Amino acid sequence: MTFREALEKLERGLRQPLPGIAAQARFAPRPRPGWLPHATAGLRPAAGLLLLFPIASEAHIVLTVRSSQLPSHAGQVSLPGGAVEAGESIEEAALREAQEEIGLAPGEVRILGRLTPLHIPVSGFLLHPVVGAAEALPPLHPADAEVERILLLPLAHLLDPTRIRREQRTRDGLFLDIPYLEVEGAQLWGATAMVCAELLSLLQNGE
Repeated sequence: MTFREALEKLERGLRQPLPGIAAQARFAPRPRPGWLPHATAGLRPAAGLLLLFPIASEAHIVLTVRSSQLPSHAGQVSLPGGAVEAGESIEEAALREAQEEIGLAPGEVRILGRLTPLHIPVSGFLLHPVVGAAEALPPLHPADAEVERILLLPLAHLLDPTRIRREQRTRDGLFLDIPYLEVEGAQLWGATAMVCAELLSLLQNGE
């Protein structure tokens, strides 16, 4: 999918009612203990950036592999993002976190809109995904303390159904069926996959 095609579909889709929880649920672990899809009260706001950009005119997004030394979500594929600080807007927080984690200059990004907020039970966050676009691949570098590597993923890979896998795990005595995408030698699953599922739904609905 070209950058221009993806940009047009997202700009159009973000002006319409969002696919929402139904799209997120496509990549939700089953069951997802503690997930309250409509919850907002008592949750701490967080922001994550989904950045769209071209490489050789093909649409890509940026994800990160979190450092294996972090106390939570170590080694997992994630959006650049984190907690919203006092006085910040959601968009300001997403851009600040992306600058801190991957060295993305905020001035390189044009904000397109937000996806549906996602409750993350394990942390008590309400994640607000912010969609942005850059006209070219900006200079990026990982923050040593937080990011093990940066993934520049073609949207075509995320849209490829042959990359979908499932894995069964047992956690706290509960049997879980976990859908994920195999990307760049890493597993894209959980909250990040659920956010990406809504983004992909917008792209597919724009056919």
